[in-house]
Amino acid sequence: MAEKDALGRDGESRAARYFEENGFAVLARNWRCRSGEIDLVVASGDHIVVVEVKTRHGEGFGHPFEAIDARKRARLWRLAVAWTAENRDAVQGRRLRIDAIGLTGPDPRTARLEHIVDVEVP
Repeated sequence: MAEKDALGRDGESRAARYFEENGFAVLARNWRCRSGEIDLVVASGDHIVVVEVKTRHGEGFGHPFEAIDARKRARLWRLAVAWTAENRDAVQGRRLRIDAIGLTGPDPRTARLEHIVDVEVP
């Protein structure tokens, strides 16, 4: 389990760098509440973005985005609403959306990175 946790942490770090390199500010990492955890919350311009990061060594167990099913998307929206309730000042006047980052490869630092903007709500 420790290797999987390290892979996930490394993937989240890569995703955070990706967003920063693209002009986003990282507002939160691994934000938790009773309902679960948000990997990243980033902001740019008029958007607050809740980001789900999925990192895989390969596609032997499916593409990383396959793990973001309708239940997961609904849960992410509930978590996003909870985060915004706690961070009203950061959210004021901004639109909320959910993005997904998929990383595939043996090393998250060099893995293929895919970004889905505005993940469809179930």
